[in-house]
Amino acid sequence: MTSIDVQNLTKEYGTRRAVDDLTFRVLPGRVTGFLGPNGAGKSTTMRLVLGLDRPTSGSATLGGRPYATLPDPLRRVGALLDAQAAHGSRTGRDHLRVLAASNRIPDRRVDEALEETGLAPAARRRVRTYSLGMRQRLGIAAALLGDPEVVMLDEPSNGLDPEGVVWIRTLLRRLADEGRTVLVSSHLMHETSSFADHLVVLGRGRLLADTPMREFVRARVRPAARVRTSDPAALRSALARHGHDVVEHPDGHWTVPDARVDDIGRLASAAGAPILELTADEGTLEQAYLDLTAAETEFTAHPQEA
Repeated sequence: MTSIDVQNLTKEYGTRRAVDDLTFRVLPGRVTGFLGPNGAGKSTTMRLVLGLDRPTSGSATLGGRPYATLPDPLRRVGALLDAQAAHGSRTGRDHLRVLAASNRIPDRRVDEALEETGLAPAARRRVRTYSLGMRQRLGIAAALLGDPEVVMLDEPSNGLDPEGVVWIRTLLRRLADEGRTVLVSSHLMHETSSFADHLVVLGRGRLLADTPMREFVRARVRPAARVRTSDPAALRSALARHGHDVVEHPDGHWTVPDARVDDIGRLASAAGAPILELTADEGTLEQAYLDLTAAETEFTAHPQEA
């Protein structure tokens, strides 16, 4: 299958460097989340990969070839960058039929893509009557039209209702499990954590991280245990003897930083302290992301002082 290879990629607009000597690889068989603050260079990078803009230096290739040299590109790469791209006067079906004809894709794929994205009932409605979520589904249908090896989606959950959000998660997982190369840009950390296997994180055009998601979180958020007991005095004493501090919460549970659940369980058992709740308090992708990108955010709001 086809990988996306970005090598020493740089893009300058006048004196502003939007992408700065960027190198990473997106591999088949996994969903790669593409993250970064506003202005980090994600959209510019995706445009460079798709040949919509020319790099100042470096390269971006798909299976070793620039996008512009791919025969029948929609059969190789499916992309959603702008859900508003479809002409409002066309029906959803006609929009896909034009794309299919221009890429020598069988007409049957149009109806299959409409069914797959849930748009079949609205296929003959004009695009200007579509909601944002429907336009988003149409853009995804266009990306899937050629049954491509590479799928690149920019904010695919934007405008989708809860059912649509669950659907896009399932779709991304299926595409990766089929061995396709999947790159998804998103600002929604909770959503990204639900589908991404790997992360590429940018800040001010530079590469900040290229790592499996679980490793990314574990490297930046301190592990902790969440515990609740009916004998706080006994458990606190046992934890203190072994060098553990506790953070108390209003609802009665404690957080024990840098502690493992099995260690806390053994200490509680030895102290005779009944345990009502004991779980790993795992860090979140949002916590890890904010920790990494705190100094890389171009636009930051500061609350006014009273």
